[in-house]
Order: sequence, then C-alpha cells, then structure tokens
Amino acid sequence: MALIARTSLCQTIRSVLQFLLFSCSGVFRDTSRQPESPQHKMDKLSVMHAFRRIVERGSFARAAEDLGVSPALLSREIKLLEESLGTTLLTRTTRSMSLTDAGRLYYDEATGILDAVTTFETRIRDGAGAVRGHLKVNASSSFGQTVIAPILPGFLDAYPDLRLTLSMDDRVVDMVEGGFDVSIRIRAALPDSALVARKLGTMRQQIFAAPAYLERAGMPLAPQEIARHRVIGFLLAGHLTSWELHGPSGSQTVELDPPVRVGNSLVLRDLLIAGQGIGTLPDFISREPEARGDLVRVLPDWELPAPEIFAVTASRLGMDAKVTAFLDHLRSALNA
Repeated sequence: MALIARTSLCQTIRSVLQFLLFSCSGVFRDTSRQPESPQHKMDKLSVMHAFRRIVERGSFARAAEDLGVSPALLSREIKLLEESLGTTLLTRTTRSMSLTDAGRLYYDEATGILDAVTTFETRIRDGAGAVRGHLKVNASSSFGQTVIAPILPGFLDAYPDLRLTLSMDDRVVDMVEGGFDVSIRIRAALPDSALVARKLGTMRQQIFAAPAYLERAGMPLAPQEIARHRVIGFLLAGHLTSWELHGPSGSQTVELDPPVRVGNSLVLRDLLIAGQGIGTLPDFISREPEARGDLVRVLPDWELPAPEIFAVTASRLGMDAKVTAFLDHLRSALNA
C-alpha cells in the first residue's frame, strides 16, 4: 500500500510540474517576440501570485502591502508581464481597475497553477494522506448542532493531531474570505460558481405540529386547509409564503402569510413543540421529537421538495486528507 501511495504521489507531482512547465514556457510567452533580456527575466510563479493578489484585493496598493513590496515595484512587474504576453491584462484609471478578457483568462489559469503548487507542496510537507493541520468547517446552526456536533468527539479522537474550527451561520458565507476548507449547504441547487459542490445526501421536508395544537385547531385533511391554520414560517427558506406540496394526486401550491416567522430551524421546532402552530421541518431536526411523540406528521402523504445536502469546497483540485476524513464521518452520520 505504501508503494502504491508513493507512486500515486509521484505521478501527481510529475503531472503538476509538466503542467507548470507547459504553462510558463508555452502558453504565456509569445514565441514570435525576441527572448527576454536577462534583466527582464521574471519568476513566473511569483508574478502569478502577485497578479492574483492584485485582482482579489482590487488594488495595487493593498496587494503590495500584503506582499511586502512597493506599489511601484508591483506595477513594474505587471507591466513587464503584459509586455511579455503582448496584451493588456488590467485596465487602470486613477479611480478603478478592471480585468480585460485576456486578464480574466490569465487570472483563471494562474489560479489553477498556484493551487496545484500549493496542493502538492502541502502533500509533500504533511505526508500523503496524513490527517493533520487546521480544518475550518462552516455549516448552518441547526445542521451544526444536530448533525455535526454529535460526530465531533469520535472524529477528534480518531485524529488527535488535527485542529478544528466549526463556524455556524444560518446565512451563506464567503468561503474564500472566511478561509473555510468546507461548507455544508442545504439547497435545491447551488448557483454556478468557482466553488466545487459534492452531494452528501438528500433532506426530506415534512409538515409537523404538536398533538396539543391539533387537538385545539383540528387536523388538516387536504393541502389547501393549511392556509386556515396558524403557520410558523422559516425566514431563510424559499417556501416562506408558498408551499409546493407533492402527494398522491400530484402537486398543489398553498399560498400562506405566516403570522410568526423565525430565522432558525431549532427555534421553529421548539415553537411547534410548544403548540404554537403548523410548520415544516427537515428530517434531521424532526426525527427525535417525532419519535418522542412531541410532534406528529400533518398530511403525512404530502411533502415539500427535497433539497440536497452539499459539501462545498473552494479548490478545484480535490479535497485534502483532513476534509476527506471529515466528510467520511459526516456521510456515516447521515446514512445511519
């Protein structure tokens, strides 16, 4: 097994180096131009890194401060880069800066190269397959507390060299700005972006109420009867005021105006248990109170569309060992 792993690592490194050599010496050089003079020779990876920082920071001055160089030096290096490529990458005025089409292409390709270098250097430094370092995870409050928190003791016991930060936020965060390795998101679909989404499972959404509420207000017998009940809505859901229900006779849409609206699924659950009305809950939250008899299904043959549970990462080059280990533990919990 060790020999196989070593061979795989060598093949990965060789592929990345070949890609780097091809990109730096072929793609980014106009072969019809005269060779660069020795004093104009640039460290391509350093310039790529500088260009990426300029684009992401939106300013030569801020990028120069990050890199510990002067804005003038950075401007000169980018000018030399543009001359070597024979095209303009950045359109600059005294007030703004924007990428040209060529600049966007260079940024995308350079980002891929730099990520590749970072990945294989990290694998060499930490050892292929070693679960260590700092894992930063983001998830919603309800999913973090009910699904992730219970698996953490076993996960941390299995990997004692690992540092972990778990951030819980019910709104979508910027993964790159927050420095997260992985974010768990529950959506019907994710918008196209530079992020990479891997499906972990499917979440069922069903309608619930407390026995005390139903005894007082009656059990709805058809979807349209829900509109006559006190509905507790979830602010962050796409179905706050309109429930698209799927059942034995097809689909029905129920228009609602919830008098009570909350932004946290756990608060919604507690209000339902307290007999405050009818609402929808994801299965990972409703499972325990339903088993205890604190909540009962309303219209059990009808459900809302089932969103997917995604693990979202920022890198297009694949997950490192610590992210893979964490998601393996999480998949086991979801499939239990």
